[in-house]
Amino acid sequence: MRKSSPETFIKANLTRVEAERLYDLGREATIWVILEITSRWGRSQDSDAMSEISTPSGQIPVYKKPNIDNRRRKKPGAKFGHPGTRREIPPTIDEEKVHSLDECPSCGEALGAAFEQRERIVEDIPEVKPIITKHIIKRYRCKSCGRTHEAIVAEALSGAAVGNNVVALTAWMHYGLGTTLSQIIAVLNSHLSFKISEGGLVDIWRRLSKILDEWYGQIALEARSEAVLHADETGWRVNGKTYWLWCFSSKNLTCYFINRSRGSPALLEFMGETFSGTLITDFWPAYNRIACEGRQYCLAHMFRELDRVDERNKSGEWKTFRKKLMRIFADAMRLKKSDAADDAWESRYARVLDRLNILCGKTSRDADVNRLSARVRKYSDGMFTFLIEENVDHTNNHAEREIRPAVIMRKVIQQNRSDRGAHTQEVLMSVFRTLKLRGHDPMKTVVSALSDYLITGTLPPLPVVKLSDG
Repeated sequence: MRKSSPETFIKANLTRVEAERLYDLGREATIWVILEITSRWGRSQDSDAMSEISTPSGQIPVYKKPNIDNRRRKKPGAKFGHPGTRREIPPTIDEEKVHSLDECPSCGEALGAAFEQRERIVEDIPEVKPIITKHIIKRYRCKSCGRTHEAIVAEALSGAAVGNNVVALTAWMHYGLGTTLSQIIAVLNSHLSFKISEGGLVDIWRRLSKILDEWYGQIALEARSEAVLHADETGWRVNGKTYWLWCFSSKNLTCYFINRSRGSPALLEFMGETFSGTLITDFWPAYNRIACEGRQYCLAHMFRELDRVDERNKSGEWKTFRKKLMRIFADAMRLKKSDAADDAWESRYARVLDRLNILCGKTSRDADVNRLSARVRKYSDGMFTFLIEENVDHTNNHAEREIRPAVIMRKVIQQNRSDRGAHTQEVLMSVFRTLKLRGHDPMKTVVSALSDYLITGTLPPLPVVKLSDG
């Protein structure tokens, strides 16, 4: 029989025969195998724990989430004495109804004239019925050139049996609000009494995206010209394959870009090799491929990483390092809000940089301290850009908020079935989100643009930021 080695028994489900063979190898071999199995099991437990810590809240089952103590939280609603708010009274009344009684509901006695009255204004949506219009289109032949011409129908796309209002409304519900195809059809069929198939919706959305592709290109061009741009990415599926949805956003626009790559090829395709503004991102290395005028890395990601390590690392060196690093970041936050004189502010700013360099320039026996120190040294040029540039935030929360609608939609639609469907997705999501950020009604704006396009053959310019009425 072949002689067994200790490595043969490195597994968690030993049989009795294998256990007896292990025992025959002697005391030292048995101890070594037991310690190795225990060590590997411990590492796997740590890995599972780290996976649970880093899992987004929305992906954790509700029964695994801890209960939150609400006793210390602020009472919801306005503070006592705060003036209340009500729905504004409509400027016009379309219909007036008088409600009266002839007899007492309690005893049946006849009632005379009312001694007073009160008013109550109610807004409601009546039953909606689609308007069916027959368009009689007259054709003409030019006597001079012999060509045939006909009048233009601006209320619907060429050859379409549904009008522009339906096209814009359903596209906005799906790509702007994340409503599913079946839900849209249910609303159309029930409340709006409008019959349409899933295939019919998908087809008109593709035609709409082809028309609005010009706006999408303009949004992408403006994104590449922004002074401050946030960027983030999340997983996406196209025809059963893993793609990535990139989100590039500023205060007045959001551009979604679906690509097979999560690395620098996708970034170079969208942005090119240089960016003249300040780019705010997390610590994903692919962003370093872009040469930027300025750069700010998301400190919230750094804080979350420190919290994750703190859950499992209880060493004294780590505790000291984390405390000092968080104190430096806290001082930087206070410096952002400081109104100190220029000389004093510059001195405090230089001191923050010196403290960070000194802390992260040391070598430690703790692996986590060395790893986080190396990260800070690598990205130090983009840690405190928010202190010297007024419109730069120290986190990438804006991009995370803008990418959230896409994440929610991913849960609903699961995937795009083709590259053409993915392009429709990125175009319409970008257009609707940008119109929303600029203060425009997405549906009305798209309907108006479609009408202009059908009449003139060209799409009107992408709407700029809408000025407030005040």
